[in-house]
Amino acid sequence: MIIRKSSAEIEIMREAGRITARALRLVGEAVKPGITTVELDAIAEATICDAGAVPAFKGYHGFPATICSSVNDEVVHGIPARSRRLLLGDIVSVDVGAIVDGYYGDSAMTFPVGEIDSETRRLLDVTAASLAAGIAKARVGMRLFDISAAVQAVAETAGFSVVREYVGHGIGREMHEEPQIPNFGPAGKGPALKEGMVFAIEPMINAGTATVRQMDDGWTVMTSDGACSAHFEHTIAVTADGPVILTVE
Repeated sequence: MIIRKSSAEIEIMREAGRITARALRLVGEAVKPGITTVELDAIAEATICDAGAVPAFKGYHGFPATICSSVNDEVVHGIPARSRRLLLGDIVSVDVGAIVDGYYGDSAMTFPVGEIDSETRRLLDVTAASLAAGIAKARVGMRLFDISAAVQAVAETAGFSVVREYVGHGIGREMHEEPQIPNFGPAGKGPALKEGMVFAIEPMINAGTATVRQMDDGWTVMTSDGACSAHFEHTIAVTADGPVILTVE
């Protein structure tokens, strides 16, 4: 069942989203050659806690950190580490969430570490564009897979591949609610979108093959061919006036 939120609930989620967005922005501003992913994690945790919110990921199913930090060919769920120092030309995908009064915000962005090569820059730009295309379809009366098809079209037209195993999701009092939102699929299919639905839309786009593998740590997911991957995400609400992004400051 897709849980629809009241306007009051969406306002709480807007605050959770605002704090999430601020944490993501400050982490992004700190990304530079030489910084470790555990230092980035500390920035996010301090930002969320100082705002009176709770880090959404820390302890979630045993995850040990506030952010997921996934570098280069790591797709999602990378664990911050003191030994993981970012290098010039890397990219790092940062996924972060905050809880306010029991409601979740969830957002992700992939940051360049200094100058990156033109093809990797294109991967980031296309992934961000695919997210924007998906959000644009989150309108009353559209179908769920209209979002999926829009993401897929942007990514694959550009020559990139869409990760199949990991998807977007409903969000509210739980981090992951119904429905699952694949980043691929046939337009015109799936449940009709209604006012009050809130989704985390999150394309994960690979430069090479779409296939991925999970590492022995039980969390980190990597591309199977070693090509780079990018990840962008926003929490959005379906309203009578169109989609509203909640994970903005």
